[in-house]
Amino acid sequence: MLSEKQNNKCKICGGIETAKHKGIIRELSVDHNHKTKEIRGLLCSACNNILGRAKDNPFILVKCINYLKS
Repeated sequence: MLSEKQNNKCKICGGIETAKHKGIIRELSVDHNHKTKEIRGLLCSACNNILGRAKDNPFILVKCINYLKS
């Protein structure tokens, strides 16, 4: 099972899920490539949100990194 393989931690940040829904901690989100539908891994809500807001565009994420470094 993927959650066991990842030790129930986010594949990007390595943290555990902390987001709640109706007072219950959510499960990690299944992240996938939107073009190929291939599963990439399980992500916490925060990391999944970052990828979604960047529209899975690595160039936007690189610009964010450069911005943070400046």
